[in-house]
Amino acid sequence: MDAKHIRDNTVRHVATAAKYTVVSVVSFGIIYPLLMTLIAQTIFPRQASGSIVYESGNPVGSAIVGQLWTKPQYFHGRPSAAGKGYDPTSTGGTNLGPTSKKLIDATRAAIAQLKKDNPDASGPIPMDLVTSSASGIDPDISPQAADYQASRIAKARNIPVAQVLALIAGHEHGRAFGVLGEPRVNVLELNLALDGKP
Repeated sequence: MDAKHIRDNTVRHVATAAKYTVVSVVSFGIIYPLLMTLIAQTIFPRQASGSIVYESGNPVGSAIVGQLWTKPQYFHGRPSAAGKGYDPTSTGGTNLGPTSKKLIDATRAAIAQLKKDNPDASGPIPMDLVTSSASGIDPDISPQAADYQASRIAKARNIPVAQVLALIAGHEHGRAFGVLGEPRVNVLELNLALDGKP
């Protein structure tokens, strides 16, 4: 093969690769995402917009992103390892193994804080109150984790514990399709209900 033929062959291959790159970028980097966004906004507008929860016309959070709750009159969610805590732009778990000293120390500290915050709570501490989720922004806790906090909330709000437990039971979501996942309650939903918000 002469040099001209090799050069022509190379130019032809580079041109073909460049065309495929442009077509791929336009198709899968622009057209496909826009099409999927349009379909999602049409069929599932609330979910596609982040499942934002509004109170008196103002956004107060998302039904699918946890928040940090610290006041005694509110339910507290799971610990978060996302960024500096509940950061939806930096989701992820701790990735610490069960023998990790850092994980053991953090869990012990969480247990001590829970016992301090909930002195009237009885029974074992639910695991989801001392361990972060894989995403770090889980908005839900188990009904047992909510029940564990009921005495503190009742005392802080000066209402009967039975009223708090009834509220938890009334906001419990079962397994998806009856088999997937575990029963859960949404922390934001519960806290809005505590404040008398629908």
